[in-house]
Amino acid sequence: METQKSMQKKITPEMENKNPIKIFSTPKGLNVVKSPVKSIILSALREKEMSFDEIVKVTGKSKSTVSVHLKALTQDEILGSKAHPADQRKKIFFINSRYIGELNQQEVQERKEEKVEFLIQNLIDKGDPFEFFKLMFHTLRVVMIKEGINLDPILNQTGMRIGEVFYRKLENKNTSEFLKNLAHFWTSNGLGRLEIDNLDPVTVRAYDCFECGMLPNVGKSACALDSGILEAVFSAHFSQEVIINEIKCYARGDKYCCFVIEPLEEFSKEELSND
Repeated sequence: METQKSMQKKITPEMENKNPIKIFSTPKGLNVVKSPVKSIILSALREKEMSFDEIVKVTGKSKSTVSVHLKALTQDEILGSKAHPADQRKKIFFINSRYIGELNQQEVQERKEEKVEFLIQNLIDKGDPFEFFKLMFHTLRVVMIKEGINLDPILNQTGMRIGEVFYRKLENKNTSEFLKNLAHFWTSNGLGRLEIDNLDPVTVRAYDCFECGMLPNVGKSACALDSGILEAVFSAHFSQEVIINEIKCYARGDKYCCFVIEPLEEFSKEELSND
């Protein structure tokens, strides 16, 4: 997650060119944001609500340029605004739509075509319906990654809905028993194998990961679906929102995936102390 300090650095042309195209769902339908400046504004506002002057500082652009982009984003219903609590003449801007994903053209050349061919060849040979679906899922993800398309937000939301539904079958007030139920759920549904590495904070290792085990090394964590499931079930178990931090992942070249689960309030305090 980008800190406010890093966001306030002046934006260079090189940074603008590398900023990925962002996709949002609005009442008017899907909106693809290609403008580098708009993309920077949206990245900043995904961190927190901001005033006009704060947005100008983050982008390093003139007030007139920022004003034009904010007007367009508001008209497209991607952004909303409200009166500044300290000065009714000023506005506070916030994201008023759902972030779907992004397209990063810079990553296309880094992906391996052989990985796609391998997966497709295996699709032909599989007689097991589950294995067929698993390979089909991975083929789709590899092709999207290869094209620079990031759909992690959608996968994460899907995982959260799955977790919310299945929590009722996993529920147990005793954390140790709850973790046993979770590990059984993970294995019985073909998601891989879970091991509890620590209880303070709760740290979970995932082996043979269904979601990323067959992905190429993309240099970053790729378990958005799993993270969503874990966020939903642990939030319900602890009766408060939690943060899922994936510190290891097959897609980063690690030998297993590892998730650290911490209460949102504690995470926020730690972030504030580091700024």
